[in-house]
Amino acid sequence: MNEFVNDFDFENRIVETSYTDEDRDNEITLRPDSFDEYIGQEKAKEVLKIYIDAVKMRGDTLDHVLLYGPPGLGKTTLSGIIAQELGVNFRVTSGPAIEKQGDLAALLTNLGEGDVLFIDEIHRLNRNIEEILYPAMEDFSLDIIIGKGPAARSIRLPLQHFTLIGATTRAGQLTTPLRDRFGVILRLELYTPEELASIVKRSAGILGVPIDDDGALEIASRSRGTPRIANRFLKRVRDYAQVRGNGEITLEVAQAALGMLEVDELGLDNTDRRMLETMIKYYDGKPVGLETLAATIGEEAITIEDVYEPYLMQIGFISRTPRGRVVTRLAYEHLGIPYTTAPAPQSTEGSQIKIDE
Repeated sequence: MNEFVNDFDFENRIVETSYTDEDRDNEITLRPDSFDEYIGQEKAKEVLKIYIDAVKMRGDTLDHVLLYGPPGLGKTTLSGIIAQELGVNFRVTSGPAIEKQGDLAALLTNLGEGDVLFIDEIHRLNRNIEEILYPAMEDFSLDIIIGKGPAARSIRLPLQHFTLIGATTRAGQLTTPLRDRFGVILRLELYTPEELASIVKRSAGILGVPIDDDGALEIASRSRGTPRIANRFLKRVRDYAQVRGNGEITLEVAQAALGMLEVDELGLDNTDRRMLETMIKYYDGKPVGLETLAATIGEEAITIEDVYEPYLMQIGFISRTPRGRVVTRLAYEHLGIPYTTAPAPQSTEGSQIKIDE
């Protein structure tokens, strides 16, 4: 087992969907500024355009918006476009960054009329801090306690009308009172390879990298439906094209570069394949409990559930059963391993016990 566990590299995976330091320059440079430049998420864009046009006609403030879905799909980018379309200021923070009630109070009191406050990972807000948001979102007021003990008194401070945009990868972890205060709730979906190919070509144009349609589609098809991964791949393939090719990204160059990174045609990296192989080798295709699997590969259960499992389930390589996780036939075929099923337990129903006379 150690030969598998020791080779696991759970840090700095190129197919990691969460935000990394490497993505900072990418997203600042490549981030679109308008709905016309924003590729994909057509349903969400259509809804938002209607709501934004309506409030601009009325001279009103946009209702609070909750964006949820897997990481890397452009929730922050879309929020910035909303503020841009409304013509207001855009303030950005995150749930873990707001440590005290005073931090949130300072943010709210500094907002101007109609401004957009974006809170990323809003499900990670402290519950005591979250309670300050309730009157702020509903009544545009802030309740402040002055003094301590018997002399303490509460005052209500009015706020400018603002729009709160919350983003989360775990909508189910939001409390009901907070979720119900959002007037617009939108889910962002994974991108199709064709949409990602358009994003790759747009990004390549901004970066000044020549790329053909086949090369863009090859990068897109291995990007797990996530623009963040597609842009990350693009920069790695660009480096390969400059050193090993003539600087242009073609189908052959993209295949060679991504093959060197050990990312296969379905977007699985070495970590994904080793996880599947470990389950097959040590459990013979039988169900594996989450905690058991975590102990086997030396990783926390929540990391497996949040980071590795979702994509493998989306492409049908892992399924959940009441007894645990099971590697499916598709995964066996992809890995080139003969598929065998565990023998079914013998049924004793209807059997009779013979008694010697």
